[in-house]
Amino acid sequence: MSLAHAILGWLHKEPMSDYNLKKQFDQGIGYFWPADQMQIYRTLERLVEQGNVLVHEEIQHERPNRKIYTVTDAGREELRHWLTSPQSLPIFRDPLLIQLFFAAPLSNAEIIYLLEQQHAAHSERLASYQQVVQFPLDALVGTRGAVSRRQMLRCLIQEYGLLREQTYLDWLEQTIEAVHHLPEPELP
Repeated sequence: MSLAHAILGWLHKEPMSDYNLKKQFDQGIGYFWPADQMQIYRTLERLVEQGNVLVHEEIQHERPNRKIYTVTDAGREELRHWLTSPQSLPIFRDPLLIQLFFAAPLSNAEIIYLLEQQHAAHSERLASYQQVVQFPLDALVGTRGAVSRRQMLRCLIQEYGLLREQTYLDWLEQTIEAVHHLPEPELP
């Protein structure tokens, strides 16, 4: 996914400033597609140049003026095209896996330390995801019409985030247990 398509998705909902876009990213999709303010600003400029977004300056009294961005018809077409196109598999990069791949010379305690640090970080992330969940997926299944399409789709995404983090935590726990039983490396 490109950042441009995420921005077009937000602007499709309503016109907003780059600051408000950043807030939407942080509160809505930032846990699986983070973006910093500079990335958003550069991408907005490119979308304006391509004709997918219009910008106008909003005059504010006692505050600096701000730019408001609106998606164009071409931007809506681009978003729709992207939304209906199959996506390739995401590139998965995890520095911990590289560390483990080359960790044979480390002691078991050193490896377990790395794993436990990741366990703590992923536990914290899982807890933050759990705070974001508005409705548990189990509670929504079968409640046809009680929630909007948007709420159900967001719930499905949140469920994925919870499952992904829990699966990673389960794997870390299994890996820590396995490393406890490894023979220590031979000294050179």
